[in-house]
Order: sequence, then structure tokens, then C-alpha cells
Amino acid sequence: MNPVTAFTIIMLIWAVSDFVSKKTKSLVSSLLVASIIFLVGFKTNIFPEDLLTSSSLLALGQTVVGFIIVHIGTMISIDELKKQWKTVVIGVAAVLGITLFLFLIGSLFLDQNYVIGAIGAISGGTISVIIVQDAALASGLVMVAVFPVLIAAFQGLIGFPMTSLILRKEAKRLKGEYRAGTLKVEKPEEHHEAESKTILPKALQTTAGTLFVVGVVVMIAAYVNNITDGVLNKFVVALLLGILLRAFGVLKPNILSGIDAYGLMMLAILIIIFGPLATSSVDDLIALIGPLCIAFAVGVSGSVVFSGLMGKILGYSIPMSIAIGLTTLYGFPGTMILSQEAARSVGENEQEVAAIEGQILPKMIIAGFSTVTITSVVITSILAELIH
Repeated sequence: MNPVTAFTIIMLIWAVSDFVSKKTKSLVSSLLVASIIFLVGFKTNIFPEDLLTSSSLLALGQTVVGFIIVHIGTMISIDELKKQWKTVVIGVAAVLGITLFLFLIGSLFLDQNYVIGAIGAISGGTISVIIVQDAALASGLVMVAVFPVLIAAFQGLIGFPMTSLILRKEAKRLKGEYRAGTLKVEKPEEHHEAESKTILPKALQTTAGTLFVVGVVVMIAAYVNNITDGVLNKFVVALLLGILLRAFGVLKPNILSGIDAYGLMMLAILIIIFGPLATSSVDDLIALIGPLCIAFAVGVSGSVVFSGLMGKILGYSIPMSIAIGLTTLYGFPGTMILSQEAARSVGENEQEVAAIEGQILPKMIIAGFSTVTITSVVITSILAELIH
């Protein structure tokens, strides 16, 4: 297919997907809409099999995966993680619960490769899915590569309604405490400009300069991966370098946000996960419905049990703890949207809404980072080595 035509078609698909997602307030994810469009297009031959490769977005996405992971690392504040350490521990427990339940129970029904794919998708986001896909495709396992895509596409439909109900219950509890005068209302923290400063010279703060610096970090991560024979996975190293370089003031928070190339880079990353859909048959996809249901039932149960128990130990309410665990199913911005909606649906005036949101929102934001961004990437990188 003509590269310009392929690129334009993909941009149209993503524009439609974003439109539907916004209209449904993210209940129907853009990933689900795009997956359906690509599936229908490929299986009816409306789209040629080389649509994604012809657009050059696949090649771009594979090139910049490391860049995006470094960027994600710079989104994480070590200070915030320290303040919300209980939330972090509960989030880690949720991912461990997903992993253990799928290995212990899911393995009774699913092949180990599908179990690992399910762990990567249910506990994490796009990056975890890509890690699993790379390992599966390297072993010639196309359907194992497709499996986490389907899970990722349907996560929001499960995670959003469940979390919404649970957070509203938590919001009602907090409203009762607020009216009783027992709720500690924290004032929102001021964000200082110093946080966004960097020790890098101005010449390296342009679009090209920023991409050069991040590229060097990715190269270092790849070098560490090579000299350790993959023991220290390049994606994990890139994530840790992003966190540390932000903490030491070398990289600004959200390092790629605002540069000219960021939007296209993110689209290219997302396009990667649709690649295996072009070569999978309808019968193969139908055969994955059963494993998909099993993976969700077992994985989500593991998250609920482990996050609930850990939250109880650390003094959090059960609803808040479970909600923290469920952030594995969507991450940011869902964590923010659901927190705000819960506060607004229960609070009867601005003061109540602010008090409730002040308790829920920080926990949910940090939870998303501790589950989807950190723990899942680390665990998935380790487990992906077992795919064969």
C-alpha cells in the first residue's frame, strides 16, 4: 500500500477511536474501538495485510519504545512515592496477586505462554503488552502475541465500572467522616517551578536536543542489557534511569511532553500492538474467548484478594485498597477521572467534594504508577524470558 495512504487511514482510525472514547468518558477505550476497526478491516480485506508496515509507524514505534519508557520514568516522583508508600505496597501486592493467581490457578486451564501474556496485559499497560509481544513473536507464537492485545482492549470495560462502584462506596464513607469532623483534610501542595528545571544546557532542551539526550539514555539501557546477558532487562533499566535522572535534576519531569514529536511517538507505540491482528484468523480469535474470560476472572480475583488483604494490614479501607489494585486495568488518566467522578457524585458542596477528592485522588494516581508503570514492567520483563 502507498505509505501516505496507509498513514492517513491509521490516523483516521485513531481519530475515530479517540472520539468514541471521549464521548463515553473512557468507558469504551480507544484501544477497544481501534482493535475492532482493525480486526474488521483486516478480516474483510478492506485493509491490506501490509497496512501497518506500509505506514512506517511500526518501524518508528519499535525505535522509540525505549524513549517512551524513559519518559514514563520521568513522570514518577520519588518524593511522592515515599509519601504514598502504603499505596505503593498495596499496588505491588495487587500485581503479585495477579501473577500468583494466574500461575497457580490459571495454569490449570491455560498454557504457560498464555498465562504470561495475561499477566503482562492485566497487570500493566501498553509497554507490558509490547514486552510480551516481542518475546512471543521472537518464538513464532502469533496467537500468544494477539492474546494480550485482546485483554488490553477489554480492560476498561471491566475496570471502570468496578472501580466506579467501589470508589463511590469509599467516597460515602469519607463524606461521613468529613461531616463527623474526623477526616483530616489535606491542603493541596504547591508545585514549584524548580521541580521542572534541569541541569542540561539550553541547547539540549530543544526537540532535537531532548531526543538526543533520551536516546543516549536508551543506548545506555541497551548496553547494560547486553553486558548482563539480559539479566538487567533494557526496559527496566530505561525506566529506572528515567526515575533517577529526574530525581537528580538531569531530566525534567515528563521529559517528552511538549516536544513536537511526542504525539506521533505515542501513536507509533500504540500501533505496534495491533501488528499481530493482521495475520491472525477469525477462528483463532474466537478460540481465545474462553482463555480471555478465564484470564480476567482469575487475574482480577488475585488483584482483589491481595490488595484487600494488604490494605487491611496497612490500615486502608477495603474499598480503597481494592480500587488501588484495580488500577492495573486502566492506569492514568482513568485513575484521575474515576476519582473526580466519585467525589462529585457523593459530595454535596465544594468543600465536601474537595475533601473527598483530596483523599482518593493522590492514592489512585500513585497506585497507577506503582502497578502499571513500575511493578508490571519489571515482572513482565522477567516472565517474558520464559516464553518459548
